[in-house]
Amino acid sequence: MIIRIQSHIGTKRLETSSDEVLSSFYKKIEKLFVLEGKEWGLFLDRSGQKEIPKNSITQIKSTGLKHGDMVHLEIKKYNSKNIKEMVGKDLLEDEIDVELWKRDGRIKQSVNGQSMFKVENLPLEPWDESYLQEKQIKFMSFHAYMRQQTSGVDKGKYFKLEGIKAACKLNADAKHSAVDLPSALTLNRQKFRHVDNIMFENRHVVDRFLNYWRLSGHQRMGFLYGRYSPHADVPLGIKAEICAIYEPPQESTANSLVFHDNPHEEIVDHVAHELGLTKIGWVITDLIAENNSTGTVKNTRNVDTYFLSSEECITAATLQNKHLNPCRLARKNVYGSKFVTVVISGDKNSQISFEGYQVSNQCMSLVADNCLLPTLDAPELGYIRESNGDLIVSDVYYKEKDKYGNEITKLARPLPLEYLLVDVPTAFSIEPQFTCSNHTAEFPIAHRHYVGHTQSLSSLAKYLNQFGPNQLVDALSDFHVLLYLATNETLPFKEELDPLLKAVRSHDNDGVMQWSKCASWSTLMELMKHADEDSTGHISEAGGLDDDMREAIKRSLQMN
Repeated sequence: MIIRIQSHIGTKRLETSSDEVLSSFYKKIEKLFVLEGKEWGLFLDRSGQKEIPKNSITQIKSTGLKHGDMVHLEIKKYNSKNIKEMVGKDLLEDEIDVELWKRDGRIKQSVNGQSMFKVENLPLEPWDESYLQEKQIKFMSFHAYMRQQTSGVDKGKYFKLEGIKAACKLNADAKHSAVDLPSALTLNRQKFRHVDNIMFENRHVVDRFLNYWRLSGHQRMGFLYGRYSPHADVPLGIKAEICAIYEPPQESTANSLVFHDNPHEEIVDHVAHELGLTKIGWVITDLIAENNSTGTVKNTRNVDTYFLSSEECITAATLQNKHLNPCRLARKNVYGSKFVTVVISGDKNSQISFEGYQVSNQCMSLVADNCLLPTLDAPELGYIRESNGDLIVSDVYYKEKDKYGNEITKLARPLPLEYLLVDVPTAFSIEPQFTCSNHTAEFPIAHRHYVGHTQSLSSLAKYLNQFGPNQLVDALSDFHVLLYLATNETLPFKEELDPLLKAVRSHDNDGVMQWSKCASWSTLMELMKHADEDSTGHISEAGGLDDDMREAIKRSLQMN
């Protein structure tokens, strides 16, 4: 049977049997992940509560594992070369956080020939309100906020970040015993943001995404893959750089969008990881053509309507809860999220615009506790669930000013969603980069059968023919080409793709040419010579192969 092993460095598969003892199983994984000399463990659950014992007698079947199941690998000690760094017990900070903690963060002022020892010339703290207002920075960065909270005499010795608890579930035992009921809470507008800027590294990656709407008129959703880097314009700020967009299986119309679970999610994440990228957000379109001849679109999202609907807020919070932010000052080692939301819609000038958001940490807690609901007829409003026999929900309030300027407190039924939003400036890089895309040729994107775009051996051959013999690294630097090779079950690349990804990451054409000498690539090149989408039975709409073609692959590999 096959068992999948998931870790922060990717997911791998291991062939074993239900009768194999756990100590032997551990040794195979140690060799597979190169873990010699490191402290690590296997767990049945992602939270690390159900550890699989390293036993020389117990067999795998005693753990309940079956063919296709996944176990979670936790590496407990890391060296300085790893992407994340161990800070506290079971805490791995993101590389960008490790870097920002090393920085002083204070803002040096121009002294213009004056003595720098004057009070007015001393460096400013990164949370200085007057400086932020002068630079029109709406929110301080999260790292500036943490520095502010730990700047007192005790250096934040007793300060801990902690999410709110908005609800308490009641089980059969709790109904007959004391329970810790949640307290009433008042929502506050968040003072900081975890990500201070969103930047697409080139326009081409967005144009390819928008082409689906241009061809069909239907809305589209995609996951954003990229990296985090320091943002120079905000003290201790973080920039989310978007390098690729992956479109999961989804169904949409001009007015609706439903996306489904992706069976290839782990493979996509692994390919991205090997390219130095990670999943950093999601993007959706909300575009309605106004004038086809001028290319204008309707402005449907503004201060008079809404910026994010209640369903979008809940989805954003759900995704942020799946991608929590490791934090050394958090009581549970995680606080908030760096996962961003981008909405592509029409602006006040009827031009296509890109607006970035995150939902607040309070919103994440409300959704995690299943307290926030969408309203039926007002997308700009949410509704806090009422208590029932199985769930005790705290009273949630928000504050606003009446027409006389007096502050009043209201029950969040309904709740204006603006209290839960943090907007993030979104733009394009002045100097375009092409980490894993090119603008000279385009390979069909997956899950676009509705507009007639299909991935197949024929379309791959047509794509590769647009490149010269010494441009293989350029051809294979397309994220969607790499995903096609990695996810197509009928192509023999599973065990041989990582060296290619390593060469693509460093844009090493010699490395790619060396990799292309492998048996699998030679087999693929031979198959593409005979690929014909119009022939009967050989190539399906999704680019699959029939039984005769699979046998041809096997014979070719055996010959090689």
